[in-house]
Amino acid sequence: MIRLSCHGAARQVTGSCHLLETDHARVLIDCGFFQGGREIEEENTQDFGFDPRAIDAVLLTHAHLDHCGRLPLLTKQGFSGRIISTSATHELTRLVLMDSAGLQKENALHHARHARPGTSTPAVLYSEADVLRVMQLFDKPIEYGEQRTVAPGIRVQFINAGHILGSASIFIEIEAAKGATSILFSGDIGGPDRPLLADADPPPAEPTYVVMETTYGDRDHRAWEPSIDELIQAVGRTSETRGKTLIPTFALERAQELLYVLSENFDQGRLDRSLPIYLDSPMAISATEVFKRYVNGLRPEAAKAINGKSPFDRPNIYYTKDVSASKAINDLSGPAVIMAGSGMCTGGRIRHHLERYLGKSSTTLIFVGYASQGTPARHIIDGATSLRIFGSEIPVHAQVHTINGFSAHAGRSQLFDWLKRCGRPRKVFLVHGDYERGMKAFAELLTETKELEWYMPRDGETLVLNEEAH
Repeated sequence: MIRLSCHGAARQVTGSCHLLETDHARVLIDCGFFQGGREIEEENTQDFGFDPRAIDAVLLTHAHLDHCGRLPLLTKQGFSGRIISTSATHELTRLVLMDSAGLQKENALHHARHARPGTSTPAVLYSEADVLRVMQLFDKPIEYGEQRTVAPGIRVQFINAGHILGSASIFIEIEAAKGATSILFSGDIGGPDRPLLADADPPPAEPTYVVMETTYGDRDHRAWEPSIDELIQAVGRTSETRGKTLIPTFALERAQELLYVLSENFDQGRLDRSLPIYLDSPMAISATEVFKRYVNGLRPEAAKAINGKSPFDRPNIYYTKDVSASKAINDLSGPAVIMAGSGMCTGGRIRHHLERYLGKSSTTLIFVGYASQGTPARHIIDGATSLRIFGSEIPVHAQVHTINGFSAHAGRSQLFDWLKRCGRPRKVFLVHGDYERGMKAFAELLTETKELEWYMPRDGETLVLNEEAH
């Protein structure tokens, strides 16, 4: 018997965590953080819904926090099996988890100093020491296309998902009495024709079942070139008026892609080459170094550029790792582009820059990625006139741009094209999407085309999969 249960990202976007069970093995695909408002994030403190001690292995699709962020909690509750990922995901996961542990500690300390009496202190779910224990469980990295047995009767193959560096979809073959059954877990799927990453690869064979993300199942992204044009025009206008451009930035892939694009436009003369760019995110800076080491995961032209006169090493690009350098940015006069985490403004250094510049009409605030419901980024995008930061209500006077063409996720049409490359699976399980928007819309698309049977699992629901060979 083959059983599949969802313990995160079921009818919601974050917290990806799926348990695959047979009579002989238990394998977890991802173990991610819930992200969003306080109510959503409190789900991180709840039981997993299964016994972590019984898990044989964790297969990690990629290093974003909503896919790896609960791994330290898993080990704290007894998991001692192997974690399998690509080399780049292994390195990036360490950065992401260390950053998460540090932010939890920082938020708790800040709350203790400034909170009103009677309010609860944010939980510190794990420490840097807990992260180090997780990293010891990582198995030898798996290469794209390599086949590996990870538990009795379960063989896997990682294929490039084109989402971030090292990201993978995972093709799982399960040997059973009635023959082999295969399941393809999409992970997060990247859109085609990005400047840095290679396109997602098709599965090695037609899967029996597909477990598929639907983050943008309700809409397509803006085309790439117009998105670049809007970015460059917004930065240029703000620079001419000597204002600051703030870009809340995801540290993995988005920050590097933005640096790459800005560098190209400096070379083309579309931006003043003296305009300072500050990457004010220790994690993004470290991730950029990882990109330099794994150029074989990039497009050939991007790899060639990074190996040569790297777009990441221009004289007007400044990397501010330490706190004093970050604070010094706010003392500078004149125009600048400040890229800082976190992308949804839930933590990190971007909050300090928003506190200083959000209330100024000379500021331009540019969002270039997904913003979950309940996050500060989503409040601003939805038209909030003020934002509470560090206990103060800051008015929103900045010019706000949302440029979704930079998303690392495939849009609706691209998701459908990816699914068509999977042949005719028996059933598609839709996960990792806003239930009322992306998920339902994509389900309707599948119904309209009458191509494939679909189902949207509920949190904690166990599905018994047909073991007959397809």
